[in-house]
Amino acid sequence: MELYSIILAAGEGKRMKSKLAKPLQTAGGKTLIDRVCAAASGAGAKENIVVIGHGAEQMKAHLGDSVKYAYQTERLGTGHAVMQGIEYIRSRSGAVMILCGDTPLITAETLCAAYDRHCADGCAATVITAVCDEPYGYGRIIRRGGEVCKIVEEKDASAEEKTVCEINGGMFIFDIQKLDSALKKLTCDNAQGEYYLTDVIGILKNEGERVGAYTAEFEEILGVNDRMQLAEADRLINLRNVRRLMTDGVQVLNPETVRVGDDVSVGCDTIIYPNTILEGNCEIGEDCVIGPNTRLKSCTVGDGTEVQSSVALDSVIGSGTAVGPFAYIRPNSEIGDNIKVGDFVEVKNAKIGNGTKIAHLTYVGDADVGERVNFGCGTVVVNYDGIHKHRTIIEDDCFIGCNTNLVSPVTVRKGAYTAAGSTITDEVPQDALAIARARQVVKEGWAKGKKK
Repeated sequence: MELYSIILAAGEGKRMKSKLAKPLQTAGGKTLIDRVCAAASGAGAKENIVVIGHGAEQMKAHLGDSVKYAYQTERLGTGHAVMQGIEYIRSRSGAVMILCGDTPLITAETLCAAYDRHCADGCAATVITAVCDEPYGYGRIIRRGGEVCKIVEEKDASAEEKTVCEINGGMFIFDIQKLDSALKKLTCDNAQGEYYLTDVIGILKNEGERVGAYTAEFEEILGVNDRMQLAEADRLINLRNVRRLMTDGVQVLNPETVRVGDDVSVGCDTIIYPNTILEGNCEIGEDCVIGPNTRLKSCTVGDGTEVQSSVALDSVIGSGTAVGPFAYIRPNSEIGDNIKVGDFVEVKNAKIGNGTKIAHLTYVGDADVGERVNFGCGTVVVNYDGIHKHRTIIEDDCFIGCNTNLVSPVTVRKGAYTAAGSTITDEVPQDALAIARARQVVKEGWAKGKKK
């Protein structure tokens, strides 16, 4: 049986108080709508149909051709929104998940389990429910003899119905044809004057159809309506990811202060210190020490490497390497094995060979550096002439003296030295010493006269 999804994302989200459409707000580094679409696809949805309205152009610009679009120009309730989306699949057989574009905590695993239950029980509809101690504001699941008979919204519930703690998670799985038939019988005779999708459950029950329920964790059905709820969703997503690393054998010190993205992987016995941010497609090896006060974005880090109080972006760092404190590895850098990148060192778009030492206060940009090179303090690769960037080549076993300026494009051949304080503008031959500074001149008594 084929499975589809209709994702409701047409609301205005006034409480968010943002120029950005609510489903495009981010939690855990990804937009709310991307998270819901990923969960639907992960559960096996052949197509995702996103119902858009407010911020439609923003939504289309973000999602592109990855989904189908339905338009809800008048927001007349959830049932009305589903009426727009079902147009794409009305002639098809199978099942459809109805999801909300502002519930980023729902997982593919939960949707898979609910779908399996739906199929196994032969239901016309399956409601994803949750149980909470304070159900105010949620629709209540009303059962008779253990079977779901209807869903009552808060404003329409009786005093007795309001005591029920099993709530509607706002997500459903329906047989497509039976849903389409029931939608045609919906009315807006309720306190809100809207077409409630939840009323479809009563319609199906009155027609003798079976309605099932799958109870999820309360956390997974949480919606996002304002900045406080967005922050809470972000916290819970991050906590999931931190726990995932710890389950895989990573030691996370003070987990509440560490941020970990969905696509981050870390090897066992690595230690992550407080105030560390790991985001993007980070892949960190085993036996590393990361942090404190470190940010890595889309970096690959080899085994046994330490990155302390530093930032590295879109780069590769090898094994047995030490970075920091206070180093900055900018995009497109390749730092090899057993390298020292010390304090206040910046590396940008450069390849650094194994065994090289860049101890402190040095800038290496647009350069190809060989193995076992030693950079003295205060070295600058002068890569920009004001219009174009140029590249510097430093071959193996070179020694770059303190306060050397390497004016690109320039090459320092294998085993060569540069004298401290030199400005190198021409190629330095193999095993040569390049001295590019003025001869010292001493003027006796000059300082004494200056003071007078």
